[in-house]
Amino acid sequence: MASSERSFRTSAIILKRRDFGEADRLLTVLSPTHGKLDVIAKGARKPISTKTGHVELFTSADMLISKGRDLDIMTQVEMTNPFLYLREDLRAGAYANYIAELVDKFTFDGDQHLQDLYQLTHDTFQRLCDDPDPRLVVRYFEVHMLDIVGFRPELNECVITHDAIIAQDQFFSHADGGVVCPSAQHLTTGLIPVTMDGLKLLRHLQRSPYKLVRDLRIAPKIHHEVERLLLGYIGYLLEQRLESLDFIRRVRDI
Repeated sequence: MASSERSFRTSAIILKRRDFGEADRLLTVLSPTHGKLDVIAKGARKPISTKTGHVELFTSADMLISKGRDLDIMTQVEMTNPFLYLREDLRAGAYANYIAELVDKFTFDGDQHLQDLYQLTHDTFQRLCDDPDPRLVVRYFEVHMLDIVGFRPELNECVITHDAIIAQDQFFSHADGGVVCPSAQHLTTGLIPVTMDGLKLLRHLQRSPYKLVRDLRIAPKIHHEVERLLLGYIGYLLEQRLESLDFIRRVRDI
């Protein structure tokens, strides 16, 4: 963003919101052109404010943002997609919260050129509203988010020997960022097993447009295996536990 730009209009997805002062809200938003930003929504907590209904969590909006001395200020806002189901359904909302936390953790304030991540996040929120299997929606998001932010897992060749992966059970290394073939398992540590079917699903998610993924019927044990692998890899990269995972697990038990 150029330093001479005093205000700008942008689409944005609201990832987080916190109370700020007596009447304001502090929003963390993702913009396709200005990256991740913290902006103040002045007076948004007042019942009579015209902003109140337009700054809900996990919604997309058109915003006019002005540069402030310490924090940017949202001077105008109009919601463009409410993604209502994310607030009406507890499970969908839990997954949306996880998606928002991932985006927040893997980006930095002021990061630019995040058009692909913005579009992926927008599409994922819509898929959580529309599609029957939210676990598949989330796995697809994880795989493609990792690609966008520079941590694409290697699934087609052994990360140790660089030999092509053949159709058999393999291992996965968080530290090495990809699949390790059985013949090389003694050359590294911290491996977790990945079945041939689990690897096939991961590779399909990585290489395919979503329209070729959404109607897949995945066995529960494969869902669990792929989820465990991706969550382990993400946790290794972030070096911290994601708070939203506990909420997802509680919702699953309801």
